[in-house]
Amino acid sequence: MRRAVVTGIGAVTPVGLTGHETWQNLVAGVSGIRRIESFDPSDLPVQIAGEVRGFEPGRYMDTKAARRMSRFAQFAVAAAVQAAEDAGLVLSDAERHRAAAAIATGAGGVLETIKETDVLREKGPERISAFFIPMMAPNMAACQVAMRLGLRGPALASVAACASGLYSFIEAKQLIASGVADVVFAGGTEAAIHPLPIAALANMRALSRRNEEPERASRPFDRDRDGFVFSEGAVVLLVESEERARERGARVYAELAGGGLSCDAYHITAPLEDGSGAAEAMVTALRDAGLAADEVDYIAAHGTGTPLNDAAETAAIKSAFGEHAYRLSISAPKSMAGHLLGAAGALGALAAAMACYEDVVPPTINLEHPAPECDLDYTPQRARRRTVRAAAANGFGFGGQNACVIFRKYAP
Repeated sequence: MRRAVVTGIGAVTPVGLTGHETWQNLVAGVSGIRRIESFDPSDLPVQIAGEVRGFEPGRYMDTKAARRMSRFAQFAVAAAVQAAEDAGLVLSDAERHRAAAAIATGAGGVLETIKETDVLREKGPERISAFFIPMMAPNMAACQVAMRLGLRGPALASVAACASGLYSFIEAKQLIASGVADVVFAGGTEAAIHPLPIAALANMRALSRRNEEPERASRPFDRDRDGFVFSEGAVVLLVESEERARERGARVYAELAGGGLSCDAYHITAPLEDGSGAAEAMVTALRDAGLAADEVDYIAAHGTGTPLNDAAETAAIKSAFGEHAYRLSISAPKSMAGHLLGAAGALGALAAAMACYEDVVPPTINLEHPAPECDLDYTPQRARRRTVRAAAANGFGFGGQNACVIFRKYAP
């Protein structure tokens, strides 16, 4: 079976406008959570979010193309272009037919849906944009990446709530292992910061209400956690067959070793309390990667900062890894970047792959008083140097969707 390796990284997130800036700020424990600036949030009970600030789509695509893309697709294109540049990738015409895009999302072009609904109500049907459908469709991030980079292989777009971002890496590994593709741009993207979804999640009591101290609001595994922070952004990694990467002398960050999926089949929003569904995804990922539990050194946790999720994920890790769970380093990227929804798993994948490459575990910031039910090593406050032979990234979504992807330190 052909091996899959990561050769390029790209990201547009609340903590960085490139893949490397995002990674460096995760390691440094820099928070990207602020009071919302894209609209006036004064009437909302939740007034904070992880917004992408300073993003200039014109750096990655022409102005006409950008105007015909929703923000979630713009983010994906930018992250994919970065990944290609980081990897030094140049595709011949023949190679384009074996190059794919697997870009997941949770909400797709929901901002366009809200905007055009307002136009319909206020100005009538004749004023609806002719580009509304191709702007809001969830597959358009993958398709726009393919068009921008000339990828003629499959263009895939999994929609699996907050687990979406990890599905793309399982798809990438399968495409490469089966010989369908030699190159896959894999990741997730989301842009849904708007009063409507924020109000809905606030009414669900899912969001942190620490409006006066936004940088301290996202606090996974902490006793005083009160919900997640709504965020936006995209992360795309370039995944290649090992053979092709070696032929062109590419730098390899990590091997994409395996992945696992499961469903709780339990509740529309709450996880199984014992974490058994999430544990099944982790065990499947270990088996797919051909690894024993004690060969994994780091987990980029889903770690939302909600009472139910953090407790269930802790239980799941203990179930999947046994006594080794207490020797794992675990951390939550959401403590700094917030919850990127359909891109959250891809951010975890970035952290896992780079941890293997640099032998460093980013921290969980704001973890000041660990919850009694969360008794593992969540790398509080500061990054830690340690050998990372293999690292997992977890992602769990509404509806009970669970995903785990494992990266391994690359050895030819």
